[in-house]
Amino acid sequence: MFVNLSGPHISSRSSKGVVAVSRADQEISKEDKQRVLSTTEAISIPANRKIVHVIPKEFIIDGEEGIKDPLGMHGVRLEVNALVVDCSVSIISNFTKAVEVSGLDVEELVVSPLASSRAVLSKRQKELGVLVLDIGGGTSGISIFEDGSIVHTSILPVGSAHITNDIAIGLRTEIDIAEKVKLEYGTADPGSVNKRDMIDLAELGFEDGGSVSRMHVAEIIQARLDEIFELTEKELKKVSKQGLLPGGVVLVGGGVKMPHIVEVAREKLKLPVQIGVPGQDFDGIVDRISDPEYAVLVGLALWGSDDPGITGSNASSGSGKSLWAKIMRSVRLFMP
Repeated sequence: MFVNLSGPHISSRSSKGVVAVSRADQEISKEDKQRVLSTTEAISIPANRKIVHVIPKEFIIDGEEGIKDPLGMHGVRLEVNALVVDCSVSIISNFTKAVEVSGLDVEELVVSPLASSRAVLSKRQKELGVLVLDIGGGTSGISIFEDGSIVHTSILPVGSAHITNDIAIGLRTEIDIAEKVKLEYGTADPGSVNKRDMIDLAELGFEDGGSVSRMHVAEIIQARLDEIFELTEKELKKVSKQGLLPGGVVLVGGGVKMPHIVEVAREKLKLPVQIGVPGQDFDGIVDRISDPEYAVLVGLALWGSDDPGITGSNASSGSGKSLWAKIMRSVRLFMP
């Protein structure tokens, strides 16, 4: 099975590779393509880290740049610019062991923001330039695409669970009560709340009772979301894409269902913003997976259906019964 991998221990870097075309007729073969991708792994990384993905950005044939797939083309010298994603060896080993102990075999580990991007982005968005921000529980994943290829990916050590923790501390309540407050009364924009609106904590099961201003809760949420968007802005600056992505920002993950989060993200990031919904490429009834919370799950199933030789490309998702069944099996594991 394909399993997502997340956490601040994941990092990415650009790498280049070059090989001579092996065939006498100078036609580039699948073996040439694999060889040049393998050369990008010859980079200096600590011994306690392992490469998880090598994703081609572009191929270059005899100096001609911007080639997405060189297979079948002719040339003497084949180069590639790729994104190399690596992770802590111990994290990978422990994570894989935990999955295998549960009786499942890990076929491939996929970094979460790449999986969610696979589920919600169109080819056109990737060509224009787009950022996917996946706000999960303990972390938030980022993937940046331009000219059809991935430019950068990163994991931020902040997620929606931190918002719940902040509310619990601010209101001096249990985590379960804080989660209920967030889900039932939370909003990303304090300006959308009437100053006199109050939340009765006793109605939510808080034994000590009492009430709290809904605006106060919104201000707590806003502070943590501001941090997530500021960290996202820093990642954009790293690759010089701040305010320069016509495709804007696509929000996914359970944490993006907060009211007014689109407006706040648009103001903070100075880019167009929308909620990403997986399952748009499928025919039939897709209401059970058309939720930003399931972006990673759907992405994993689509990733597993892709041709292994075109990792990182916008492969056709298909709509066959086997793929649909695979997605629904994955989603049911996480449905209440």
